[in-house]
Amino acid sequence: MANVTIRNLPDSVHRALKIRAAQHGRSTEAEIREILGLAAMPVDRIRIGDELKALGQAFGGVELESTRSDKPMRLADLS
Repeated sequence: MANVTIRNLPDSVHRALKIRAAQHGRSTEAEIREILGLAAMPVDRIRIGDELKALGQAFGGVELESTRSDKPMRLADLS
């Protein structure tokens, strides 16, 4: 995991983060991770897999046949 150092954070912001963390029952560091995670990857973001699934269901789905083999797959020759 990566580490991040935030310099020149105003005292008022740090105090507000500590209060917010206490309200959510977690450490200030955990609260900051949560805030950054939600900012970088919002819960309501479009997820391509979910969109493709919904599209397939809208058209009645697709039946796929699956087979299993103990033989190793042969890699494609890309040269």
